[in-house]
Amino acid sequence: MSATRVPTADVSTEDARELLIDLVEIPSVSGDVEDAAAELAAFFDAHDREVWIDDVGNVRAPADDGVLLTSHIDTVPGDIPVRLEENDDGETVLWGRGSVDAKGSLAAMAAVAVRTGASFAGVVGEEVDSTGGRYLVEDRESEPDAVINGEPSGWDGITLGYRGLLGGTYVATSESGHSSRPDNNAIEDAIDWWNRVEAEFAKDEWHPVFERVTCKPVDIDGGVSSDGLSVETTMRVQLRVPPEYTTDEIRELADGHLDRGTVNWDDWVEPVMTSPRTGVARAFRAAIREEGGDPRLLRKTGTADMNIYADAWDVEIVSYGPGDSDLDHAPDEHLPLAEFDRSVAVLDDVTTSLLEEP
Repeated sequence: MSATRVPTADVSTEDARELLIDLVEIPSVSGDVEDAAAELAAFFDAHDREVWIDDVGNVRAPADDGVLLTSHIDTVPGDIPVRLEENDDGETVLWGRGSVDAKGSLAAMAAVAVRTGASFAGVVGEEVDSTGGRYLVEDRESEPDAVINGEPSGWDGITLGYRGLLGGTYVATSESGHSSRPDNNAIEDAIDWWNRVEAEFAKDEWHPVFERVTCKPVDIDGGVSSDGLSVETTMRVQLRVPPEYTTDEIRELADGHLDRGTVNWDDWVEPVMTSPRTGVARAFRAAIREEGGDPRLLRKTGTADMNIYADAWDVEIVSYGPGDSDLDHAPDEHLPLAEFDRSVAVLDDVTTSLLEEP
């Protein structure tokens, strides 16, 4: 454990809520996060914590590396008017883009980092290519002892696993010819290859999604070239990779179905599945029970910065944060402030216990 302990400062429930609301009110779509990053850095500066914004835009507040608290600053696009409303249960609810994914986690972790003296990083680019997370693992001099990655799990949930991602672009060219000819053109070649890939990984509907390779074409463009002499096709594809595979194994299987054309695989993130018996997971279960909850252990079908950290660092890691992950990227994204408060209490308990371990 790091010997660097930072004197803690009091951050009240109202202080934490105010930071959350301020961050949600500042738009921070991927690639345009400077204002939100400045607000976050100012919070640490106001509490006498060392803080800076690094070369890719991450907010860095290093301290005790017994725990690194980290979440992402960027959001997907979407204009959701920021407002506070009461729901049917009389709870105050914050509406706005990023309230769940993941400024609830970001604000909770910032508050707890100041309270406990834990290290903190608010990273950029998670919604697109994990630029900030990748830079963080390359730029740090050493790995932390434990990582808590901020993503919505509900205040009583702990995320232990994410599928990985393999992305690439298929490219094919064929001679142009009359559409009545029976031989394939490049568009058909692309479709045929993709059908074979989907068949390779097909599972019945009862097979858990987390344990499947799922295949999605995300963009396709094809037609006769400008000179009229060929048919050209490009197709952007993504495959989600469960922990039983590596991205290399999936790439080899997909490449094995190529008859024509080529694929440039340019995006890969390894899957992650951690044990519920680690010290970090046990600390979360105890803290959630202390708050009156019944801990839920989650596996998510998407990909997060947790994958990047788990692949680079041999440390205990989980993802945790307030909010219903079904509202990620949704037009009705909102977060009850009472849930945010409970997540701060859980994070505070977990971080304190981990930093106090001998």
